[in-house]
Amino acid sequence: MSEKIYNVLFLCTGNSARSVIAECLLNREGAGRFRGFSAGSNPAGAVNPYAIDILKLQNHPVDELRSKDWAEFAEPGAPEMDFVFTVCDTAASEACPAWPGQPMSAHWGMPDPAAVDGNEAVKRAAFAETMRMMTNRISIFVSLPMERLDRLSLQKRLDDIGRTQDDQIDA
Repeated sequence: MSEKIYNVLFLCTGNSARSVIAECLLNREGAGRFRGFSAGSNPAGAVNPYAIDILKLQNHPVDELRSKDWAEFAEPGAPEMDFVFTVCDTAASEACPAWPGQPMSAHWGMPDPAAVDGNEAVKRAAFAETMRMMTNRISIFVSLPMERLDRLSLQKRLDDIGRTQDDQIDA
């Protein structure tokens, strides 16, 4: 019998940076066990060029990436999500669609690198920091023993990943 593949949706308002980075990271880190998706409540219409650049630097496929409305994932025929994570505070405070299948959810908020002002180096550093923080969180998430955790214990772990300083996260 094959192992379950968990569908994970990352939400952010614009779906142009943090959620897209999370989608790509999960698709690599969780290959064969997790499938990542991303969307936004008010999609920007395009993925941020700095997000594309940092993903390319890490050899992630970027050709199929696009900024999507979260309503796509609440429609009939959409993949049923097992987990939904908000990665920005604005999306976390918005009323989300009713997701089919009652996925587990958590808030993994982090600063928006697209909102950083400054020169090219400052902006690239902000995206690199987002990549580092999201990599840490996703690495911990994919290492959780899903099949051995009851729903309440798993929810606590998911919440802890979002609340803890990235250099202090315990799996």
